[in-house]
Amino acid sequence: MKDFESDVEGLLDRLATQLSERNWRMATAESCTGGWIAKCCTDKAGSSVWFDRAYVAYSYRAKESMLGVSHDDLVKYGAVSDEIACEMATGAKQNSQSGVVVAATGIAGPGGGMPGKPVGLVHFGWCVGDEPVSCGAKVFTGDRQEVRQQTVLYALEGILSRMS
Repeated sequence: MKDFESDVEGLLDRLATQLSERNWRMATAESCTGGWIAKCCTDKAGSSVWFDRAYVAYSYRAKESMLGVSHDDLVKYGAVSDEIACEMATGAKQNSQSGVVVAATGIAGPGGGMPGKPVGLVHFGWCVGDEPVSCGAKVFTGDRQEVRQQTVLYALEGILSRMS
C-alpha cells in the first residue's frame, strides 16, 4: 500500500500543477473503482482548486441516468467495453464541463470474468480539453484491491500523458 500511496501522490502533484496552470477542473466517472480515483484526488490538500466532481455509476441504471450511457449500447457491448467507457467519459464531461475527465469500468474480481472479458480487464475513457474522447483497455493482475489500485494509477497516468 505504501508504494501505491507514494505513486499516487507523485502523479497527483504533477496533475494538480498542470490542471492549475491551465485553470482546468477534473471529474471522474467510475464503476469498478467505486470512487477511488476521486478519493485519491480529494485526499490531496488544495484539490478544491482543480477537482470538480465524481460520478460513481456502478449499475446499468446509474450509468444511464447519471452519465447518459445508452441502454442499447450497454446491452450490446456490456458495461465493460471501450464503447461504454467512452460514453461514461463523454457524459461526465458534458455534465461537469470539466477540462479533464477520466472514466473506468471493469472487472475487479475475484469473480465476474467470462470468455473475452477476464478478471482484471478495465476499460478507460479520457476527455482532455477539446480533444476527442480516447479509450483503451488494460488487463491487470492481482486480487481485487490490487486491480483497483492499478486502475487508479493507470487512469491518472493516462490523463498526464494526454495533457503533455
